[in-house]
Amino acid sequence: MGRKMLADGELDKAVAAEEATETHYDFDLFVIGAGSGGVRAARFSANNGAKVGICELPFHPISSEEIGGVGGTCVIRGCVPKKILVYGATYGGELEDARNYGWEINENVDFTWKKLLQKKTDEILRLNNIYKRLLANAAVKLYEGEGRIVGPNEVEVRQIDGTKISYTAKHILIATGSRAQKPNIPGHELAITSDEALSLEEFPKRAVVLGGGYIAVEFASIWRGMGGTVDLFFRKELPLRGFDDEMRALVARNLEGRGVNLHPQTSLTQLIKTDDGIKVISSHGEEFMADVVLFATGRNPNTKRLNLEAVGVELDQAGAVKVDEYSRTNIPSIWAVGDATNRINLTPVALMEATCFANTVFGGKPTKADYSNVACAVFCIPPLAVVGLSEEEAVEKATGDILVFTSGFNPMKNTISGRQEKSLMKLIVDEQTDKGIAIALKCGATKAQFDSTVGIHPSSAEEFVTMRTVTRRIAYKAKPKTSL
Repeated sequence: MGRKMLADGELDKAVAAEEATETHYDFDLFVIGAGSGGVRAARFSANNGAKVGICELPFHPISSEEIGGVGGTCVIRGCVPKKILVYGATYGGELEDARNYGWEINENVDFTWKKLLQKKTDEILRLNNIYKRLLANAAVKLYEGEGRIVGPNEVEVRQIDGTKISYTAKHILIATGSRAQKPNIPGHELAITSDEALSLEEFPKRAVVLGGGYIAVEFASIWRGMGGTVDLFFRKELPLRGFDDEMRALVARNLEGRGVNLHPQTSLTQLIKTDDGIKVISSHGEEFMADVVLFATGRNPNTKRLNLEAVGVELDQAGAVKVDEYSRTNIPSIWAVGDATNRINLTPVALMEATCFANTVFGGKPTKADYSNVACAVFCIPPLAVVGLSEEEAVEKATGDILVFTSGFNPMKNTISGRQEKSLMKLIVDEQTDKGIAIALKCGATKAQFDSTVGIHPSSAEEFVTMRTVTRRIAYKAKPKTSL
């Protein structure tokens, strides 16, 4: 069956036709998955008058096919706990830098991993309860158990005791997120994913990280900042494939400056358990010993156990749910948001999609999600933030010359601490329109408007409004060339 794509007018008619039906359902909406997107969709739909049910697996910091928790990946085993560990790791460098600011610090500064881990667990439990209260306050009925779709308007929930209960719903929303995956190399069962990395009982003094994405880079920064030895392996010449090449090069330099050992264009071929830890064999035949091996090699849509193919919901080759611009599947009563659709897999994007869904289905305002200029950050130490097109993407899509403005400098803080670590700020501008291709504003700000803005001094932010001289001009159709 071909996927049903609805134009704006057709969507209005389809929703109106559904509202005219006399069929009685247990719920107007049933959501499978109580992560960020699922909770947002449930609450906002309920606020629009819908009767809403939602199901989620029992809570546990480390997810599996049978455990999860209200709040989802971001709150329980993703953004939030990771950021807590980043904060903890940052103090390592801060303590080093503090000496040149007059602080007398004893040589032996102890770090207790288990104490931080307990604080992290306490916080995610607090947030888990807050999310439950948010649902209750919106009159959303929460069921603890595993949900699967058994018909276009029917969800089956397997409860903790194994009993199964079915509920009918006018609309069903899939919001089951994604799950970390491991490459199938010999010994892969000895490796962990980001789930386990956030709940290790012992701090890994020797860590090997496989992957070049933001999760790999962030955990390399975390463990190194806490005093561990970290070896980071990735397939490309630089980490963070898909980001601006100039920024990638700076992140790599800063990682090395902080003591992370980089192994570009290198993969792992085997893991072997020994009395001294895990022996790691690289694709170049080198051997490394590690207490922990982290596979940060991507995530897959969490859709396998939803019974979607039997119901007729179309999936792509990666197992992601196919949806139209309104997050609707080829089955008119079934919708999907978040990582399960594999569009832009970020929590704020899932929240945006969920809001658009609630507006479309229950708010009387058909709304398409806007994926242009979505900002993102990599919480390595120091961090990276980007929005809009990279220089390479800008050149690929340009219809005229591109102007690149950069400012590389040693932050004021480092001039006193003595840390040799550069900051880089970059604006990419379309010469014909003077509009920033990578400026974090939806209003189409021009470079001239940035130039006319009075900056805050002294701050790094003021660099964005003081970049007057073009670093390089890239002629239309020319290939990008950086100075790094």
